Amino acid sequence: MSDKPQPQQRSQGWAPREPEPGPRPAPAPAAGPQTGPGKPGKTQKRKRTGWRRLVPTWRMLLGTILGALLLVIGLFALGYFLVKIPPANAAATKQSNVYLYADGSQLARDGDVNRENVSLAQISKDAQHATLAAEDRDFYTESAVDPKAMLRAGWNTVTGKGRQSGSTITQQYVKNYYLGQEQTVTRKVKEFFISIKLDREKSKDDILEGYLNTSYYGRNAYGIQAAAQAYYGVDARRLTVAQGAYLAALLNAPSEYDVIAHPENKAAALSRWNYVLDGMVKKKWLTPADRARITFAPPKQAKGSAGMSGQRGYLVQAVNDYLTSNKIIDEDTLTTGGYRVTTTLQKPKQDAFVKAVNDQVMDQLDKKNRKVDTYVRAGGVAIDPSSGKVLAMYGGIDYTQQYVNNATRRDYQVGSTFKPFVFTSAVQNDSQTQDGRVITPNTIYDGTDQRPVEGWNGGFYAPENEDGVSYGDITVRTATDKSVNSVYAQMAVDVGPAKVEKTAVALGLPAGTPDLTASPSIALGPATASVLDMAEAYATLANHGRHGTYTLVEKVTKDGEEDVELPARSVRQTVSREAADTTTSMLQSVVDGGTGQAAQAAGRPAAGKTGTAEEDTAAWFAGYTPDLATVVSVMGQDPETGAHKSLYGALGQPRINGGGYPAQIWAQFTGDALGDTEAADFDLRLQPGAEEPDYPSYEPSEPDATDGQDDGSTDGGQDEDETQGGANGSTPAPTNGQTQSPATGGTNSSGGTPSGTTGGATTGGGTTGSPTSGGTTGGATNGGTTGTTPGVDPLGGLTSRKP
Repeated sequence: MSDKPQPQQRSQGWAPREPEPGPRPAPAPAAGPQTGPGKPGKTQKRKRTGWRRLVPTWRMLLGTILGALLLVIGLFALGYFLVKIPPANAAATKQSNVYLYADGSQLARDGDVNRENVSLAQISKDAQHATLAAEDRDFYTESAVDPKAMLRAGWNTVTGKGRQSGSTITQQYVKNYYLGQEQTVTRKVKEFFISIKLDREKSKDDILEGYLNTSYYGRNAYGIQAAAQAYYGVDARRLTVAQGAYLAALLNAPSEYDVIAHPENKAAALSRWNYVLDGMVKKKWLTPADRARITFAPPKQAKGSAGMSGQRGYLVQAVNDYLTSNKIIDEDTLTTGGYRVTTTLQKPKQDAFVKAVNDQVMDQLDKKNRKVDTYVRAGGVAIDPSSGKVLAMYGGIDYTQQYVNNATRRDYQVGSTFKPFVFTSAVQNDSQTQDGRVITPNTIYDGTDQRPVEGWNGGFYAPENEDGVSYGDITVRTATDKSVNSVYAQMAVDVGPAKVEKTAVALGLPAGTPDLTASPSIALGPATASVLDMAEAYATLANHGRHGTYTLVEKVTKDGEEDVELPARSVRQTVSREAADTTTSMLQSVVDGGTGQAAQAAGRPAAGKTGTAEEDTAAWFAGYTPDLATVVSVMGQDPETGAHKSLYGALGQPRINGGGYPAQIWAQFTGDALGDTEAADFDLRLQPGAEEPDYPSYEPSEPDATDGQDDGSTDGGQDEDETQGGANGSTPAPTNGQTQSPATGGTNSSGGTPSGTTGGATTGGGTTGSPTSGGTTGGATNGGTTGTTPGVDPLGGLTSRKP
């Protein structure tokens, strides 16, 4: 036998062996299928290992999809079989809502449903097309439900883009006529199946007719016929394109888009109206040429139902707006009725408010002999500062005569009642004048009429004081007492208009208040906040800077049993106590010796501010005691067109100012409302340096033909020989221990424009002279510059306001 190793024979099967040293050649590929031991000819299934075990096979996926599909089909068939078309729910079975005073006595009860059903043939084609363009443009070609739109609406709602409808007209009709307005999954499922069944059993025309007869349009109008009469005084068959488009726009937000009840929302309503018309063009129901010729058709003035006469309709309207705007109950659900609403309104105070307005204004009108007296309207709100509860509200002459609520409308300028917010912002932000002095009630400003503001880069602005009066150097406290525009416009720049706007919102004005813009004119009150908005803001001042949104509702029950959840009221310190209380101390001065002295008749410690809108279209008094904040506005409005009207000559007076009738109403109401309680003093924590010093008062200068304002020269500027000149060229007044300066030109108020200086240096180097329209100033002083006044105002819209 040889000792040499013999080569091994390749085994036909697998057998373990010892590893051989060195590299081995790769095994040759098998010629045929691999077989397992003992099972010749059969392929062994390779096991899935690692992450592959977690991935389903295509067979598993297909089986799952088929199973889910069969399940959906089964559920659909089951739902279709089980859900029956019910009888009409009947908004025809609509219940009344009951509204109560805080003590449980009845305030009002909703009236009957206003509806008149008509056939589709009795509705103009333009109105039909407008509705389709607004709500469901593919109604005649699409199925009864739109799953894609429903999913999209659901996703937008979940992701915070707002609650949106994904419903077709068929679904909306089912909701209106067969079901209810509740937002539940059960109702949506029923709506889905009933819509499919209804689409098989009724024609598209029948469904559209039903939808138009059951939809709610606001003004208690159910159906397009009632809406056509309520808004335009015509039958549905006579609705024009413009009118039909407006009614179609209302379907999206009935009360919100009523431009008569909410004139501040006209821009939003017009946007929706244009959307409808553009949709009609897109669907070729309207030619582009015809579209270009169409103008907005404003609805007529509304009339409330007889059951809502007097103040009742205004109060119900305000309560409903509160419930819907705070998303407590949506408007469609609220109109179905069955709610019992206990309000915060106190009947004795409500009666006292009505009596005060009647005694002081309404009973004094002579509508037969003075046409302007027919324009006089009033609005008022009283709030408990500590709780935010609205205790009384005056909405207008009578809900059946004037539909819009004067207490909640946002289309009249607030005037100088805005000025306290500027000072509050100054203290809140530790603001300084242009020359570095901290703004306190005792800071000296230049009160010269038409004094250009300094430090503003937005363009020339020189507001006029009331009656063109120049006050010279005055303290902020005196400027507040006399409501001096030139001082407060400069203060707004010193603080920063954006900061002033932020403070006003922190106090309670809505961020979207019309004309609340960050410019120097913000101080003069061009903003059109409502009486309710202003009462909320003044209540924050009365509550030492602690703000909580107002509330009108104490409790809501449904069908006498189920309590509706109300939002929790949060209160927080939105401005510092020192800022609020120092403002209060200045507003006390307005009542004690300023433009608000008529408020003293309340017989209580009081703080307040007067205000007048441009052209005297509205006069305001906003004030408070430690336990009641009340705002009153007397407004001018044409009873036929709703247009704002000037109140010059009303009640036999040359002008209507905030210190007159509004303050008188405030005083009578406040005295009566608090008559059974002990008077309380303000507990104030003031800003350092806010104590009033012994400072001489300034006598305002009356403009005349010789003061240099009528011939293009400056008020109190230098003479040609550069002799010293004060206001109107007078000798400068002493400053009681402070650095003496020429009348209005020594201490440069907030870097302001001294009204006449000579060689004496100004503090902080201001601009010499007091430029007026078209004039130029005299020579410059040390560190100053010669001022010139353009003949035009680049800001255009920044107009002056009166106190």
